[in-house]
Amino acid sequence: MRAQILNKAKRIVIKIGSRVLAGDVNGLDRELIGRLAAEVAALRAAGREVIIVSSGAVAAGRKELGIAGRPKSIPQKQAAAAIGQSHLIRAYEEAFAVFGLRVAQILLTRDDLANRRRFLNARATLDTLLDFGVTPIINENDTVVFEEIKFGDNDNLSALVTNLAEAQLLVILTDIDGFYEADPRTNPDARLIHLVKSITREMERAAGGSGSAVGTGGMVTKLAAAKKAGQFGVATLMLNGRCPAVLTAAFAGEDLGTLFLPEEASLNRRKHWIAHTLKPSGKLVVDEGARTVLARQGKSLLPSGVVRVEGKFDRGACVRIVAADGTELARGLVGYSHAEIELIRGHRSGEIEAILGYKYGDEIIHRDNLVLL
Repeated sequence: MRAQILNKAKRIVIKIGSRVLAGDVNGLDRELIGRLAAEVAALRAAGREVIIVSSGAVAAGRKELGIAGRPKSIPQKQAAAAIGQSHLIRAYEEAFAVFGLRVAQILLTRDDLANRRRFLNARATLDTLLDFGVTPIINENDTVVFEEIKFGDNDNLSALVTNLAEAQLLVILTDIDGFYEADPRTNPDARLIHLVKSITREMERAAGGSGSAVGTGGMVTKLAAAKKAGQFGVATLMLNGRCPAVLTAAFAGEDLGTLFLPEEASLNRRKHWIAHTLKPSGKLVVDEGARTVLARQGKSLLPSGVVRVEGKFDRGACVRIVAADGTELARGLVGYSHAEIELIRGHRSGEIEAILGYKYGDEIIHRDNLVLL
């Protein structure tokens, strides 16, 4: 199964974490970047397309600023990213040039992918770069990003790029050998799990923090990325990026790291975009009847099933749909604004026009714009 998945993957997203690129040193590990460039060059020579999602700008920049450990404020982090991003892309340019390959820098924020037109433009840019034989190097635009438009971490970004690029495999390079049943740093007897068929809530709860002064993620964010990629029908391979030739060995058939299998019933690209790329602007609390209809029958959300509206949003915004106990059931694009829904909630669809004086449709959220979680 592993060999089949890896052999079929012609377009691959490789996420490289800060702990891989910087290790325990203050700055970039140029020798390691050179090794990774050699392995990517080999994948390219074998007919595969590679997109890299790379952390490391802040880790590179804090050395220039003389910051020990993780930056203590957002302005410090943004300043470190501004300085470090040029060092990072130059390191990649020099490493790939040894093999006659070119790279291109792409900096993104969540807004770039949340806007459908910009999402499609970004996809066209990626396709064009790959057609020209250029390896895209993607990072979050930390110099301008703020909380509302953050991806949060590059694990999450890599999963969204997998959807954006229609890749067939996500590879996450981290500083441990894969997913363990317990933290190997505190439990030396922890067993490495080579195959994960489904990511359970128990696994997510067991995942700890980053344990790193240079990284922003941890195992929990890597599980979340694998889960998001899996919902798009894409497998995720987690490997130890600090091991020499790990990519070459894995694609040659060695049973390294952890392979997370995709879900059998995957989301199409648009619904994946709704579920994972858009940032919800509000929340609709629904009754038990609506909960049952949504979960079991995949129907649209009607005004009669909405009991409470939280937040302010316009027509077309993404919102969370939650049960009375707070469980998030779905996400979707609303057909009415928060003010309009407040007026029509609890009423039958046939009453909408009489209440508002107009009508966009019978549904608060049409099933085509709704994704069950």
